[in-house]
Amino acid sequence: MGVDTDFIRRFLLDGSNVRGVRVYLSGVWQEMLARNPYPAPVSRLLGQALAGASLLAATIKIDGSLTLQSSGDGPVTMVVVQATGAKTVRGMAAQRREIAGDDFQALVGAGHLAITIDPGTGKERYQGIVDLQGASLAQVIERYFATSEQLPTRLWLAADEHSAAGMLLQLLPADDGEAPDLRSWEHCVTLADSVTPAELLGLGTETLLRRLFHADAVRLFAGESMRFYCRCSRTRVSAMLRNMPKHELMESAREQGGALEVSCDFCNANYPFDLPQIAALYGVGGASKRPLKRAPA
Repeated sequence: MGVDTDFIRRFLLDGSNVRGVRVYLSGVWQEMLARNPYPAPVSRLLGQALAGASLLAATIKIDGSLTLQSSGDGPVTMVVVQATGAKTVRGMAAQRREIAGDDFQALVGAGHLAITIDPGTGKERYQGIVDLQGASLAQVIERYFATSEQLPTRLWLAADEHSAAGMLLQLLPADDGEAPDLRSWEHCVTLADSVTPAELLGLGTETLLRRLFHADAVRLFAGESMRFYCRCSRTRVSAMLRNMPKHELMESAREQGGALEVSCDFCNANYPFDLPQIAALYGVGGASKRPLKRAPA
């Protein structure tokens, strides 16, 4: 059976409190790489983060977004991926020096992973932070759940130049308030641990789950489509620029031949502002109130 593209599917392992989520992204992933090509080790890490954020967002009900961001002192200084309740994703990575190795720690170095959840509809955002300690991004996310959410959670993530994929298992609290069924959890994790990156990237969901849990009853729900979407716009960029000193923008524009060009880090869209357009940002006689550091659109 072939692999469906750009979807996320939830499943339950009947007879236990174990739930799962499977994500597979190909068209979305190809669009991201076409907009921002990266060296192979960096793109694999970004693809794993893309799959991981998609899986995490699928475990919660939000109208807003979930943002996964790693910050470290390694060659890949930052990876940011955002998944929304509308099943859209976007992501970017920042690299500051040549890659010496392609394992996780060699790429990111020491630092932290932040997972920020914006429920939307005016509700307060909340954030969990964990150190970048582990042999893989999946291990770091698992430790986040162990320390912040206190839900036993396992992830398997994979990415190559064609697709990004992943699977998540999570042990939910028992409905009757009893102790969780750890035996069923360990059984499911042991079976899932046999999955390979090639299987995550190459097998359809039904085939994959049948291979992993052939002796268990799996209830598989209908898939939901995922798509790439960047919320950047000229209006958002204008608002960002308006918070910066007017004279600095004008000077930068003159140095660039009379127009300031701002590129979105997520989708690589370009927004030019010439001198009259920069002046118009502040209104008649207007000036910015305070300098702010640039943030992603």
